Amino acid sequence: MASDTNALNFEKALEEFERLVERMEEGDLSLEESLKTYERGIELSRICQRALDEAEQRIQILTDPEREPEAPAPDPDD
Repeated sequence: MASDTNALNFEKALEEFERLVERMEEGDLSLEESLKTYERGIELSRICQRALDEAEQRIQILTDPEREPEAPAPDPDD
């Protein structure tokens, strides 16, 4: 199991989380392996939730009717 949670994006974290769920559902893990897998699953679920929260905030900013439209970026060819 990877331990570098900072480098995981939402998709990779979700993919790893789904694999962990499958392993636990098989029921072949020892108690210690189950605990480690569960702990990793909690870490991954927090990564996913944080990414979803950030995406929701960005969407709220973009769809805010009171928000002033941003000026277009200057054309580098000018």
